[in-house]
Amino acid sequence: MATANKNLSDYDKTTIPNANKFRFGIVVSEWNDTITEGLFQGAYDALVENGALPSNIIRWDVPGSFELIYGSKKMQQQMVNAVIAIGCVIQGETKHFDFVCEGVTQGIKDLNVVHETPVIFCVLTDNTMQQSIDRSGGKHGNKGTEAAIAAIKMAELRKNS
Repeated sequence: MATANKNLSDYDKTTIPNANKFRFGIVVSEWNDTITEGLFQGAYDALVENGALPSNIIRWDVPGSFELIYGSKKMQQQMVNAVIAIGCVIQGETKHFDFVCEGVTQGIKDLNVVHETPVIFCVLTDNTMQQSIDRSGGKHGNKGTEAAIAAIKMAELRKNS
């Protein structure tokens, strides 16, 4: 397990560019909202901690993880430097999990290939609710924090390239 010995919230702040000149879009799935709200809070707090102005963080909610693709595409048009797509899909009894996970992964990948604004994948795809809890502020830290750090670094890369 990739996060077994890693806290997703740990990072060296001295290696992170100052985010005060960047605008960020965060698109949040309402499905599994106890998890996605934790991920959002981790992302928001990390952005602000690293200099992002709260007024430069735009949040949009979408019904589910599959809708993150369209929401992220529209957010890319909002003059943001990076987008964070936050969702949570938990394995159930049907193949729906596989279809949603594959679709969201490929859709966000496609947005990164086609458009200039990076979209950060912050979609938990866990087998159980407990695994999602552990990665959204629980014992493994917060994947939202990790996504925010990636967004800052990608915004800086875009600026410098």
